[in-house]
Amino acid sequence: MQPEIVSSSNISFEEYRNQILKDYKIATISRECSLLGRREVLTGKSKFGIFGGGKELPQLAMARVFRNGDFRSGYYRDQTFMMAIDQYTIEQFFAGLYAHTDINKEPFAAGRQMGGHFATHSLNEDGSWKNLTQQKNSSSDISPTAGQMPRLLGLAQASKVFRNEKSVSDFSDFSVNGNEVAWGTIGNASTSEGLFWETVNAGGVLQVPMVISIWDDEYGISVHAKHQTTKENISLILEGFRRDENHEGYEIIKVNGWDYAALMDAYETAEELAREKHIPVIIHVKELTQPQGHSTSGSHERYKSEERLNWEREHDCNKKFKEWIIDHNIATTEELLNIEKEAKKAVRKGKNTAWNAYLSEIKNEQTEAITLLKAVEGISKNKNFISPLISVLESKEEPIRKDILEATRKTLRYITKENFIEKTNLQNWINSYIKTTQGKYSDHLYNDYDSKVININEVKPEYDENSELVDGRIIIRDNFDNIFDRVPETLIFGEDSGKIGDVNQGLEGLQEKFGEIRISDTGIREATIIGQGIGMAMRGLRPIAEIQYLDYILYCIQGLSDDLATLRYRTFAKQKAPLIVRTRGHRLEGIWHSGSQMGGLIHLLRGIHLLVPRNMTKAAGFYNTLLDSDEPAIVVECLNGYRLKEKMPANLPETRTPIGIVETIKEGTDITLVSYGSTLRLVEQASKELLAVGINAEIIDVQSLLPFDLNHDIVKSVAKTNRILVIDEDVPGGATGYILHKLIDEQNIYQYLDSKPQTLSAQPHRPAFGTDGDYFSKPSVEDIFEKIYDIMHEANPENYPKLR
Repeated sequence: MQPEIVSSSNISFEEYRNQILKDYKIATISRECSLLGRREVLTGKSKFGIFGGGKELPQLAMARVFRNGDFRSGYYRDQTFMMAIDQYTIEQFFAGLYAHTDINKEPFAAGRQMGGHFATHSLNEDGSWKNLTQQKNSSSDISPTAGQMPRLLGLAQASKVFRNEKSVSDFSDFSVNGNEVAWGTIGNASTSEGLFWETVNAGGVLQVPMVISIWDDEYGISVHAKHQTTKENISLILEGFRRDENHEGYEIIKVNGWDYAALMDAYETAEELAREKHIPVIIHVKELTQPQGHSTSGSHERYKSEERLNWEREHDCNKKFKEWIIDHNIATTEELLNIEKEAKKAVRKGKNTAWNAYLSEIKNEQTEAITLLKAVEGISKNKNFISPLISVLESKEEPIRKDILEATRKTLRYITKENFIEKTNLQNWINSYIKTTQGKYSDHLYNDYDSKVININEVKPEYDENSELVDGRIIIRDNFDNIFDRVPETLIFGEDSGKIGDVNQGLEGLQEKFGEIRISDTGIREATIIGQGIGMAMRGLRPIAEIQYLDYILYCIQGLSDDLATLRYRTFAKQKAPLIVRTRGHRLEGIWHSGSQMGGLIHLLRGIHLLVPRNMTKAAGFYNTLLDSDEPAIVVECLNGYRLKEKMPANLPETRTPIGIVETIKEGTDITLVSYGSTLRLVEQASKELLAVGINAEIIDVQSLLPFDLNHDIVKSVAKTNRILVIDEDVPGGATGYILHKLIDEQNIYQYLDSKPQTLSAQPHRPAFGTDGDYFSKPSVEDIFEKIYDIMHEANPENYPKLR
């Protein structure tokens, strides 16, 4: 609807007039979509609606200066903006409302997200990158309040990297000299969130080209700004971030959201500062309204006074826009009424088109199911039970897939003891239907293309007579040195990562060699460290975000879980962010940094690979493997392994640790021991001591928790030993519980067991401080020895008399 538009100062009045009338048409269509969308929810065609009514004018102004290559990281009110940049149609609005699972009809999420969550397609059909500089880009929205802010920082930082780092000067599909602006939007109440403040602080420090628009309608759902914001004025309390002649900072602009001309000026000013000078800008858009309340869950009449409601009616931005157009003799009342009539007609037509497209596919499936059911009904002895199911399904004028499967699957219950071809046909149809349909709701959690990381073959480390024993940190350091030489788009950043080369010296000397852009320090702000990584990864860079210790990951778990882990899934594989998160943990003494978060991470981070190497050689191989693919991952290095000696591989740059593949590090016959990370060293020691009492254990290193043992190698071991113990330092039921679930439910190890499968974990609390605190809090060599001995005692008490 809206092309790249030049300033009103250098076009004719007729062009200027047409431009304004196009804007009025877009604003009117957007509002009509909101109004009709609410009715669709209230009539039951959609489960929920959240719309952008009342925010139309500032979004038109933002769209005016949004260029090819720019990125939006936004807020679920931004429907007018998306329409104005020609990335959102009426039909798509309603397809999202109906949760249409066709990515061609609902291009943002294929029905996986509620309406108002937008995205553009960064990837081709084969998963490769498009030329992002030739399109207007929107990073995929998430609902969590202020969750879009950390990612915004990274999207903006990418422009700074592309402008200033020579190693990526030829990445022309991703940037044109770093001229791209990242545009963020947020509601005024959401600025109460810590993620907003952390992002604002980091953006001011980094001086990146981002423009943050704060849509201020004075409410956060039902809660007034006086309960949200000190002084009830977000730009007032942000004044300390304003730049001046002595300090870098933000340009802060305040503008009323119903003032069309002032909005255009404000956004032109913001764009020039951000795009040309890489100065971050905050635009506080005040005096906005929300004419339908927060969402379809309730009415704003419940919490707004009549005085406030009257003010909102008078200051509705679309109403004010109409008055401005008439007052400035740009169009007559009659011309604007015609635009409004055409908009209503277009929205009704678009709604009907979207609904018919959504419903017709399911109606066809309903017809197929009824045909099969009637064939069964005609021959079954249980016709009296089946007929009502058919009648109910036939009566559904607007069926959903749940209706179809309820009727067909329940029918099978009545014919379990009957055998005829019609039953077989129904069974086959149900199986095929579920298999086909499940993908509409479940595909693309991970990379499904040939480039997926699990397709990368292992390259084992090789050693020769010149292979030295070195500290583990040297292996990590030298591997990163090789990575930064051969992969120009890589960069690493985090607390203490730059000047001192990380707290364990795994990056020693690399900042001096590769520069402060590629090896950089950050403030103490984990959420935006991850945000930097997500945003830069979405723009074609290969960032490695360092979280200093494993338990610090709790500070950024929201961004990892809600944003990074779901990105590929929630965009139906149309966006990706191959961020690598580097952290360290395991076997540390004391409550903090103690590595007891694994179970939580496993369950919160589906969509991200979770890798747990036992030493630095394995860790180095994981980084090399990940950089050959395009998937996000967390690598948990062993914190007590940096000073332990390892042989330096002769082929370090070529090593590849396979992902999803376990490794048998000791053969045995009596019991299978499964573990990972630092705990493996204790398991190895215990296994040596067990040999003295006649117990020969097989030891398997899990290596990666997500994904887990894709080749089902552990079951092969259990088939030989007939016993299994899973050991780690997480809390009971954490990672060991997950591992046991995979082994029992997926690998069916129970068929080979002669003893109960067991786990050995830490105590259900964080470890106490000191060596004794560790000994009494986490599994020790003695704990492991005795647990295994007890299992063997139960199986053969004569050979293994009770210990204690």
